[in-house]
Amino acid sequence: MADKQISLPAKLINGGIAGLIGVTCVFPIDLAKTRLQNQQNGSRMYTSMSDCLIKTIRSDGYFGMYRGAAVNLTLVTPEKAIKLAANDFFRHHLSKDGQKLTLFKEMLAGCGAGTCQVIITTPMEMLKIQLQDAGRIAAQRKLMPQVAGGPAVEKSPTAMQLTRDLLKSKGIAGLYKGLGATLLRDVPFSIIYFPLFANLNNLGRRGDEGTAPFYVSFVSGCIAGSTAAVAVNPVDVIKTRLQSLTRGTHEDTYSGVTDCIRKILRHEGPTAFLKGAYCRALVIAPLFGIAQVVYFLGVGEFLLGLLPKRQN
Repeated sequence: MADKQISLPAKLINGGIAGLIGVTCVFPIDLAKTRLQNQQNGSRMYTSMSDCLIKTIRSDGYFGMYRGAAVNLTLVTPEKAIKLAANDFFRHHLSKDGQKLTLFKEMLAGCGAGTCQVIITTPMEMLKIQLQDAGRIAAQRKLMPQVAGGPAVEKSPTAMQLTRDLLKSKGIAGLYKGLGATLLRDVPFSIIYFPLFANLNNLGRRGDEGTAPFYVSFVSGCIAGSTAAVAVNPVDVIKTRLQSLTRGTHEDTYSGVTDCIRKILRHEGPTAFLKGAYCRALVIAPLFGIAQVVYFLGVGEFLLGLLPKRQN
């Protein structure tokens, strides 16, 4: 974030608004990423991001690209708010007398932010992945019954139904399946993203005390976000596979991170860990670019300023 003093409520509002705008813009690409990462050799429905989106529109209509968006739009506000505010919190407490943070301390702050956000990220992604991948499984059962097995499913479950079923069968732990893999993805992501953004953004500052223009913050957020996204994509593939509950008959199931890595390497090769990397970069780049612009414009501070002042 830009190095300016912002109140915690404003940070939470900024993060929430940035998340809502970003998710709305890039959710179809995120859906393609999930489906590309989940399909295994012998059950490939899609050859690329564009092929996935075209087939999704043909089978489910335009709004089929937004399967699971309601979950993301509901939970992305606290998720992004926690991530961005936590990073600022740790940066503030790691800096001494306002001095510039060392690279190690910047990475440490990012580590803290990534650790905090998984409280919301894990159940959000757990539910989102089931809803996003439901269309792929339904299409397999309809067009490739010999691979998917079972009759075609006409109606996919809702987020509330999934939540109730998971809580009933596995308790709260059901919503936190893949927690370890989520930590392995989000902590390194934040360690890479936040220091990289801060240093890129500082290159565009106007003088020693000035701030970078909004377009510098946007570009810095895009570059840092896409770089971090591609770097942790192998772990994102593992997390997506572990959190997917429904599979075709001949698709592998996994008991944990190590088992997932071993089976992917054996059956699909190391290039499988790069599945969806292009989509993930396209999702994360504008998402975090928008987040930095929202922070730069001070939307949270503006909205708080509209509230009536307390009279003493």
